[in-house]
Amino acid sequence: MNLNLVNEITKSQLKTDIPSFRSGSTVRVHVRIKEGDKSRIQVFEGVVIERVGGGIAETFTVRKMSNGIGVERKFPLHSPIIDKIEVVRHGKVRRNKLHYLRGRSGKSARLKEIR
Repeated sequence: MNLNLVNEITKSQLKTDIPSFRSGSTVRVHVRIKEGDKSRIQVFEGVVIERVGGGIAETFTVRKMSNGIGVERKFPLHSPIIDKIEVVRHGKVRRNKLHYLRGRSGKSARLKEIR
């Protein structure tokens, strides 16, 4: 009985407006930032390196280059701080985890686009 209750609560917390994306996709994540009593939206755009977990605990990692420095950020997929996720393009990759992109920069870090 307790497991059914946990599953119901978990199911009610899942977001339904999540677009279809996977590793290699370039996404634009709109994150709600709270500073004091004010709230604003900050956009983080980059390549999805990995998707881990499932259900309410699913997370994804986005990597972008900022002033020549690689910045990675991990987002819980069903978190209330994520306002929306936009898919910019889908990259053609043959791996689920793209950690090899960490050692690359410039043109070697590019991914082909799926048409």
